[in-house]
Amino acid sequence: MIVTLAGGVGAARFLEGLVRVVPQRELTIIGNVGDDIEVYGLHVSPDLDIVTYTLSGTVDTSKGWGIRNDTFSFLSALRRYGYETWFNIGDKDLATHTFRTEQLRKGHSLTQVTATIVDRFGLGVRLLPATDDNFQTYVTCNGTERHFQEYMVKLQTKPRVQQVSFHGAKSAKPAHDVIRSIREARGIIICPSNPIVSIGAILNVPRIRDALRNTANKVIAISPIVRGRTIKGPADKLMRTLGFEPTAVGVAEFYRDFLDVLILDRQDKRLAKRIEGLGIRAVITNTIMATLEDKIRLARNTMREISS
Repeated sequence: MIVTLAGGVGAARFLEGLVRVVPQRELTIIGNVGDDIEVYGLHVSPDLDIVTYTLSGTVDTSKGWGIRNDTFSFLSALRRYGYETWFNIGDKDLATHTFRTEQLRKGHSLTQVTATIVDRFGLGVRLLPATDDNFQTYVTCNGTERHFQEYMVKLQTKPRVQQVSFHGAKSAKPAHDVIRSIREARGIIICPSNPIVSIGAILNVPRIRDALRNTANKVIAISPIVRGRTIKGPADKLMRTLGFEPTAVGVAEFYRDFLDVLILDRQDKRLAKRIEGLGIRAVITNTIMATLEDKIRLARNTMREISS
């Protein structure tokens, strides 16, 4: 079994290549739920859904989220009643959130509901939320604490962030089988996701970081930062906030206590010696996933490191 830790868009792109290299039934994905939010009375799990939609081939690739060819009649109707509609939910996407919310209210766990959604989209992977408990990522901007989705979507990551916090981190428990999956995996891959608020949220669920530290299996990460900038999202800004250099070196430092190998883009090959000075093997390749062939090639290179 291969285990991956995954955020949203960047992770989904990598996983799109990985499922063409590793059989779906041999892949467990531990997903970020820090971005989960209640919107319009519905429980939305953005990162779990992006992974599901991407792997099932239904994602709107032009936007990077949501379902292809979706309509937005629901949001248009909500505006009539004075709702703020900064959080875009398409009509087909709405069905997923309605189903999830209804099932959670009936007492099913997020793990159980996610498994059903994955199955209904025809996937064979195992997608596990990091925790079934209430767990959300917040950022403090200009002295005001906001849910990460508000910062990301409504404010377009424009305000300067002073602090990142994870509500529920003290009481949350890893979802069923998360720790066992890490312990029994033949290799663990940290997807090219935001280290601070995507992977970082997963690592802040109690026992998960310890499980990565204590595993005998190889842990490999793919840097989401190339030449000091993220391909997508505010990872570089947030790394500066927490005092990490916004480069592949900073990513290595953030994961240093459990990481064996860091895969970095060839444009950052000059950083390899610094990374290896941290006791982490540096592997240089193309990490920019512009095409499906790029995704598959990166997945193969990553799996080669697991097998070596």
